[in-house]
Amino acid sequence: MVAARLGLFLAPAVVSCDRTRKAIHIPRWKPRQTMNPDIHQQNQDALQILRSTFGYPAFRGDQAAVIDHLIQGHDALVLMPTGGGKSLCYQIPALVRAGTGVVVSPLIALMQNQVDRLREVGLRADFLNSTLTAAAAAQVQRRLVAGQIDLLYVAPERLLMPETLDLLHRVRVSLFAVDEAHCISQWGHDFRKDYLGLNCLAEEFPQVPRVALTATADERTREEIVARLRLRTCRTFVSSFNRPNIHYRISDKRQSKEQLLDFLNSEHPLDAGIIYASTRNEVEATATWLSAHGRPAIPYHAGLPPLTRQRNLERFLQEDGVIVVATIAFGMGIDKPDVRFVAHMGLPKNLEAYYQETGRAGRDGLPANAWMIYGMRDVILLRQLLDSGEGGEEFKRLEKQKIQAMLGYCESTGCRRQALLRYFGEVMPQPCGNCDSCLEPVITWDATIAAQMALSCVYRTGQRFGVNHVIDVLRGNATPRLLALKHDRVSTYGIGDMHTETVWRSIFRQLIATGLVKVDEHGSIQLDPSSGPLLRGQQPLHLRLEAERAPAKRKAKRPKTAAGSKDASHSPRTGFAAAANDSLRDALARHRLELARSKNLPSYCIFQNATLDAMSQQRPQTLAQLRTIPGVGDVKLEKYGASFLEILRQASPR
Repeated sequence: MVAARLGLFLAPAVVSCDRTRKAIHIPRWKPRQTMNPDIHQQNQDALQILRSTFGYPAFRGDQAAVIDHLIQGHDALVLMPTGGGKSLCYQIPALVRAGTGVVVSPLIALMQNQVDRLREVGLRADFLNSTLTAAAAAQVQRRLVAGQIDLLYVAPERLLMPETLDLLHRVRVSLFAVDEAHCISQWGHDFRKDYLGLNCLAEEFPQVPRVALTATADERTREEIVARLRLRTCRTFVSSFNRPNIHYRISDKRQSKEQLLDFLNSEHPLDAGIIYASTRNEVEATATWLSAHGRPAIPYHAGLPPLTRQRNLERFLQEDGVIVVATIAFGMGIDKPDVRFVAHMGLPKNLEAYYQETGRAGRDGLPANAWMIYGMRDVILLRQLLDSGEGGEEFKRLEKQKIQAMLGYCESTGCRRQALLRYFGEVMPQPCGNCDSCLEPVITWDATIAAQMALSCVYRTGQRFGVNHVIDVLRGNATPRLLALKHDRVSTYGIGDMHTETVWRSIFRQLIATGLVKVDEHGSIQLDPSSGPLLRGQQPLHLRLEAERAPAKRKAKRPKTAAGSKDASHSPRTGFAAAANDSLRDALARHRLELARSKNLPSYCIFQNATLDAMSQQRPQTLAQLRTIPGVGDVKLEKYGASFLEILRQASPR
């Protein structure tokens, strides 16, 4: 059994469900396992909801199989990449089955946005959390008991309150959806203790199907999710992790702010995006610096006052072109589809976190960038945070392995996408053609002698010093500290003066990535036993050649959407046709923005960018034609169809 394989590690997760109930009698619904015995009809109902409510003609990937499994009353674990349509996998079964779907969501700040989007397509959605007044919460509860809510969003801590569980026993629950399910696993990358109590749902509501959803979980994390949530009739659905629209790029960190600004100005002059920084101070400094250089950047981290965080989140979600600079506390569950880039100013703690964070770009399927710079200091910081944090030796050992895998990915000489997918157990036969290694093939060189110099210098200086000091010894930089330690007398002093400091830093990064040397929590470089054969000349070593050059020439800009997004899915056009199409797309986007502001909603709640692109290309002239555009459901057609048609009809013919 899964639980047996996980052994004693799962013991702390058993949370008692015994509760002191109120003395009054609470009538309870007893949901049937399958509300409609006609499975074929249920499948037809699901497809009809997809088309009429959400405006999409057909299911993608595993969506249909997941929905069918849940409609029949079974449990499921769903791994689907960010932007792959996970939400439909629980929203549609909740609508097909009788009752209310209850969605466990980790971030209270995002619930309003999720509910707004569902209401825009005509669904009766609500949330219960601490932001509501007592009167507002009571009103939601009355609607829930009256059967007037299709989908209810709650945070895990709110769901586990005795009064909330009692409330849910008074209504018919169609299913429970646990979003961001990796949070329940201590092996995952966003562990939250509040999630541990969710195992009591199996006891409290044994006949209600439960689905756990996440974008990233390795095999060990998947097993733990199933065991902790007690998913008894569980089937696991694993979709491809590939996000072909994302371009991956990694560079060494030199002048971090200038590198970032050059990237933003050359490739994303008007786009919304997320920048991840390691510390709160770095978040504040980066946001301030970007603002001073004309970019609309706002900070987001746990140290900000709650009201400030909420205002900044609302601005990012509702305004076009806003950049948020954040710690990893930001972004989980972010449902903004037009994020055109995610930038990392340092090394993520593991590949699961990197995949999850970069996946917040390009949720609409249009081209997006995952850009990162990192240096040795990032490796040291991660080790310090890990060694000073909580967790047993086994946990820390595994986390160190994940840091090593992250380093190996950064210094890989092959296709980034192939390496990333391979980590999650997926094989991609051919290079992707959409990462830095594919577009600018890596040049390698025979670094055997240079690596022997580096390893020997680490040994001769006592394995007690950081990279900077070892490089000074290799290059013969007679610093006061070096002279005081008499390291100008070791045999490796000055033997590496043929390489620049930049090249030596690259060599040490790659030696760490390959595991030949390691970094302790103090930043000291130490030899790994595996370095012996290389030192003795028994094996060669080829490394990535570090190009020392000026910033790359800026690429010719691709066609942009109205919001400034470079959209490679547009076919190149010239002359009047291109100008007319751009003008129409801009007019549609301006109208969308006016509608969104009048409703105090993000623009994408009206229509997503991909929907506007399809409108400008196909130019429907009737409501029936407009209804065929993906993303235009019945309710949105009724609300907005006439006004968008007026703009489309005024456009010059193709």
